[in-house]
Amino acid sequence: MRITPLLPATALALCLSAGTSAAQTADPDATAGAKAVLAYIRRLSEKGDRKVLSGQFLDFEPNATLALPEAIHGSSGKWPAFVGVDYMDFRDQRVEYEVADRLATEYWKEGGLVEVSVHMTDPANPKGGGLRDHGVRLGDLLASGSAANAAWLAELDTIAAGLGRLQDAGVVVLWRPFHEMNGGWFWWGAKPPKDFIALWRQVFGYLTEVKHLHNLIWVYSPNMGLSASRYYPGDGYVDMVGLDAYTDYIDQRHIKGFDGLLKLDKPAGFAEFGPHDSSNPTGDYDYTRFNQGLAASFPQAVFFMAWNDKWSPATNLRVREFYNDPSIVTRDDIPPGLGR
Repeated sequence: MRITPLLPATALALCLSAGTSAAQTADPDATAGAKAVLAYIRRLSEKGDRKVLSGQFLDFEPNATLALPEAIHGSSGKWPAFVGVDYMDFRDQRVEYEVADRLATEYWKEGGLVEVSVHMTDPANPKGGGLRDHGVRLGDLLASGSAANAAWLAELDTIAAGLGRLQDAGVVVLWRPFHEMNGGWFWWGAKPPKDFIALWRQVFGYLTEVKHLHNLIWVYSPNMGLSASRYYPGDGYVDMVGLDAYTDYIDQRHIKGFDGLLKLDKPAGFAEFGPHDSSNPTGDYDYTRFNQGLAASFPQAVFFMAWNDKWSPATNLRVREFYNDPSIVTRDDIPPGLGR
């Protein structure tokens, strides 16, 4: 079947949705569960008291486990409100989803929420892998009939199979594709914005119109920096926005770009957070500093996902105080049956 970047029906639906209120999902056919979860997250920012949905990244496929949430619970008596998984299997340099889907479904059944990302392989690389390839022309992936387009659609089919299993299980997914697109370290990053936006919109159309995946809440997550809003695909293609930030200093001098995301009128937060920087964390960070920084400099933030290993609250200091602060939303705080 010949697939164009956006099917006619998709283009029509997205044009209609692009002008709708921010109170609606980007996907006009989103499931009732997805709409309910997004509405709940949006309400966190509308209440007078500051509330921040807590998240914890588990690990990549197939190494993900619930060890970090369990450690957080053991230290604080609290569970993160949501967990994050990633479909990339670096062992085999390909997309896999068996373990990630199982853990995501398990956490969902316990009342939590779920996020999925993918450190995608470069479809233009015939050897596979290629996460950090340079020189990839995003337009080639959209050229119908090309080898790159065929490989790209095959990769999307695998991703869709994993997301489809979650949809069949009733799981609503915070779906975070193409993270840190404003940086040059992944094959899709630091490209001409128009090319990236075309690729995002093609993925949106393919997953929603061709694969009929309507359990997705679409999360746009650039790296911190003044270019954070430059690659925004449009209101009809995004539900939430969040910065990826690795720093000990939670203030506007060290974390730039958040104000630009707020102007997009979507629920905003930190799609990845880790103390120190993006390599060699020391595991001695007082996590109450993160929450204090949010309150002082980013009070509009309504979610965060801590990265794993020594970036996690589980492996740093004062996890009990951090997770028992009334502003931190945990799994126990999520309304029973939300999205189910």
